[in-house]
Amino acid sequence: MNKLISISLALALTGCATARTLDAAKPGAPVVYAGTRLNLYALQGGCCAADRFGAQAPGYPGLDLPGSALLDTLLLPLSLLTAAGVGVRATGGL
Repeated sequence: MNKLISISLALALTGCATARTLDAAKPGAPVVYAGTRLNLYALQGGCCAADRFGAQAPGYPGLDLPGSALLDTLLLPLSLLTAAGVGVRATGGL
């Protein structure tokens, strides 16, 4: 059980590329599958991720890749709307 907790913490502390790219607000940065693309860019040894994606790559992009791919897939409808220039405003709360 301790090993499972250690692995989970290690994965959580590497940083999620998808979450990093969501608030990057860099003009011209990729939007669709941005976290997955950031991880692949880092795995291929790309330099200057912040200049291209508006966010730093996680410390262990290979570990982050499956989670980012899953989250990017779940957020795909919103990413496509954003890439198409459609503004989506969500309001609510208590």
